[in-house]
Amino acid sequence: MGKVAAITLAFWIMKILATTLGETAGDFLSMTLNLGYYIGFGITFTALAVILFVQIRAPRYNPALFWLAIVATTTAGTEISDMMDRSFGLGYAWGSALLVTGLIVSLGIWYSRARNLSVYPILRRDVEILFWVAVVFSNSLGTAFGDFLTDNLELSYFQGALVTAAIIGAVVACHYMTRLNHILLFWIAFIFTRPFGATFGDLLTKPIEKGGMNLPRGAASMVTLGLLVLVLIVSTMSAARTTRSTLKPAA
Repeated sequence: MGKVAAITLAFWIMKILATTLGETAGDFLSMTLNLGYYIGFGITFTALAVILFVQIRAPRYNPALFWLAIVATTTAGTEISDMMDRSFGLGYAWGSALLVTGLIVSLGIWYSRARNLSVYPILRRDVEILFWVAVVFSNSLGTAFGDFLTDNLELSYFQGALVTAAIIGAVVACHYMTRLNHILLFWIAFIFTRPFGATFGDLLTKPIEKGGMNLPRGAASMVTLGLLVLVLIVSTMSAARTTRSTLKPAA
């Protein structure tokens, strides 16, 4: 069965919720708690390393652990993007270029070892490690792209969400209406669901004068976490029922 969640509609809903949670939680650490980007990154990177170690060592797919790892990568992605722009002064464009390079290199190594980039199922531990490396690069890249839309192009958070939603819609259309490689489309969708969720998180928490709703980051994080847990429970129960009905012997 592999160690990665099946790619279903529930997967994409939870991915967007996880990215929203990663954005609000990352900003909560670095801004609300005033820890700064270096300390915030240290905390999130340590948590990410521990969670990924447990995830990779786990003998089988665990839904709660897998999605906890996704949330950890999105939170780390927020810190990485912000640190590259505001601490290192690279700007979102140069930061995105570096992250694209890192993603391409990680996928290239993955392909050279496995001869494919299939996400589901993933059975080998070395391939799973490369999967998570690619996920970290993808989520960091998605964060940088979302911030580029709002900071560099000066789009509102709602407009930024519309741009990324249009890209995601185009990917869905290509999936059903063209013969473009589905693995390529998966990674494009995986990258751009990150800025979609991030701009939605910004819409919830940024000041009203900047186009946000000015909700407390902690409260926004808890609400998003509750929705993520709810979808996870419902999808897990639905998958379990499907499995039982499939395995049930015919009368």
